[in-house]
Amino acid sequence: MKKIQMVDLKGQYNDIKDIVNPSIQEVIETTAFVNGPKVHKFQENLEKYLGVKHVIPCANGTDALQIAMMGLGLKPGDEVITVDFTFAATVEVIALLQLTPVLVDVNEDDFNININALKKAITPKTKAIVPVHLFGQCANMEVIMEIAKANNLFVIEDNAQAIGANYTYSNGTKVKAGTIGNVGATSFFPSKNLGCYGDGGAIFTNDDKLAHTIRGIVNHGMYERYHHDVVGVNSRLDSIQAAVLDAKLPHLDNYNKARQNAARKYNSAFKDIEKIQTPKTVNGCDGICDTCDCHVFHQYTLRIKDIDRNALVKHLNEKGIPCGVYYPIPLHKQKAYVDERYNEEDFKVTNQLVKDVISLPMHTELDDEQIEYITSTIIKFING
Repeated sequence: MKKIQMVDLKGQYNDIKDIVNPSIQEVIETTAFVNGPKVHKFQENLEKYLGVKHVIPCANGTDALQIAMMGLGLKPGDEVITVDFTFAATVEVIALLQLTPVLVDVNEDDFNININALKKAITPKTKAIVPVHLFGQCANMEVIMEIAKANNLFVIEDNAQAIGANYTYSNGTKVKAGTIGNVGATSFFPSKNLGCYGDGGAIFTNDDKLAHTIRGIVNHGMYERYHHDVVGVNSRLDSIQAAVLDAKLPHLDNYNKARQNAARKYNSAFKDIEKIQTPKTVNGCDGICDTCDCHVFHQYTLRIKDIDRNALVKHLNEKGIPCGVYYPIPLHKQKAYVDERYNEEDFKVTNQLVKDVISLPMHTELDDEQIEYITSTIIKFING
């Protein structure tokens, strides 16, 4: 059995290097390293894939979130609601812009923003909602958009973990994650479902005016060289990363299908283990249906019950099985974001999740032998 990786980037590269290498070499030979033709080509191809009018590439996913908020004209003191159970980048940019982060709890099953908690958190100072499509599937965007419309709020989708996932409206209409709100932001960090070979990100919107503003912000506020019309930043996707991403984009659906297949095999192995709760899909399927398109499994995350998680992590590492705990500390307990406004009773689910969750290897190169070894090792540990 080949060595198990949490994310097997080398294996994935070996399958596509005949496409990636010439694409990178072309950038080097043309020396169009910043805002070159490869960036524009990737932008256009990603717009077609997502079915969105505007994709604005940028330097990384954190910048994408920050620039989206800058483009919407949010002001210091404006309240922005987001989830307590996510990576810090989501709340980090809110604080950096001197906005007021308002953290709320998540659902037990899909780990996405809890609608009742969202409604409760809205005040006259609320200006935006940032749903995080955690681990690979969308939050309840149809209801979130209804709430936003009723309260005149912006919606900024944090789509760093769910690119390629579909969201299905109650009428059956399907749209891509990240294209539903006023603006969406994503990351192309190497471990993402669509990852480059360094840092990268992008912003999505169907709003022409907002897209124009954002295009200026990412490039020092310039639309014409040395004419700074808005306050901007330096956040551009370099051409080599765009070349990698454009080479990988045609494979994204197959990458996501490979992740879904691996998740099905994990679920099947764990289905009779009472102390393990396998991932739930937003459509309420029993497990992962054969036509699943709502979850792209950026992470495969279990909830474990009545098990010493730290001991399990140690055991897996000793057996050559990498794993991760996403996330071990709620944001409202992080030193940087502690606030006397928060009440522990409002974070019951998150406070429990941080004790229960464990993420297993999940990537496009997982094979049956590896999955069988991972699952059998966990089951033997649980059964003593």
